[in-house]
Amino acid sequence: MKRKAWPPSWKSGPATGRGSNMAIIAFIGVGNMGGGMALNLVKAGHEVWAFDLSADALARVVAGGATAASSAADAAAGADVIITMLPAGSHVRAAYEGDLFAVAQPHAILIDCSTIDVATAKAMGEAAASKGLAMVDAPVSGGTAAADGGTLTFMVGGPDAAFATAKPILEKMGKAVIHAGGAGMGQAAKICNNMILGATMVATAEAFVLAEKLGLEAQTFFDISSKASGQSWSMTSYCPVPGPVPTAPSNRDYAGGFAAALMLKDLKLACQAAQGAGASVPMGAEAEALYQLFVNNGGAATDFSGIIRLLRG
Repeated sequence: MKRKAWPPSWKSGPATGRGSNMAIIAFIGVGNMGGGMALNLVKAGHEVWAFDLSADALARVVAGGATAASSAADAAAGADVIITMLPAGSHVRAAYEGDLFAVAQPHAILIDCSTIDVATAKAMGEAAASKGLAMVDAPVSGGTAAADGGTLTFMVGGPDAAFATAKPILEKMGKAVIHAGGAGMGQAAKICNNMILGATMVATAEAFVLAEKLGLEAQTFFDISSKASGQSWSMTSYCPVPGPVPTAPSNRDYAGGFAAALMLKDLKLACQAAQGAGASVPMGAEAEALYQLFVNNGGAATDFSGIIRLLRG
């Protein structure tokens, strides 16, 4: 079953009378992050056609009001907006070159929210432009809680006009939508940001372990450092020890949140990009090595703040 697409004027008001901001949205990849994002679009009143290789992931968004598609192409045909949230650059390239470019409506805006390498993001943006299609790379920051709560930060790369078209849709899923520059610059911002995050989490966890061994209570150290020069997002929003920040995954035995395997992926992307750009990133490289060791020792599915377990030995 397929639907009839609204006309290109959907942004200023579709003829269906459903409201001035309603669109038909294809969402490919509705797993831990994409699922919450897709459901926020449903809550905003959009018609969401979803596809995922996981039947459980697809069932979750269908229960929330999305419509299941039989394939990525089935979801995207006739859509005003095509959003992808996929694991790696190879999957993004395969999706767009295999089906999505071919079925995309001329007026559709293509939004890739995956975290991938800068080179692939640039290549997909250029390929879309060559076909007369508007596309942005829009990776996210915030984790699953922000995806579910609609408070993500989007770092967006692409032409000014494409960004302007994508922004109203992204604002339904996030608290901040920031234009980082041309194609691929959203990915550049994401990997640089997450290199900071990975390195500061390691440093924060190290400090808590040291404080513990010196006999300083975790809550006391938090009360001091969170108001001193050691303060960081890793400290005050995602504290790696249970207690000081009740919403942090450390209070749930490091379950949920942002998996260490995903942090390792982002650190690898950052270090690969640094190598290609001739940039020196010794702290990022050390963080990558530590997360690789943590993942190798069974920590892949653990929240990335669980690196404190490795540091405790």
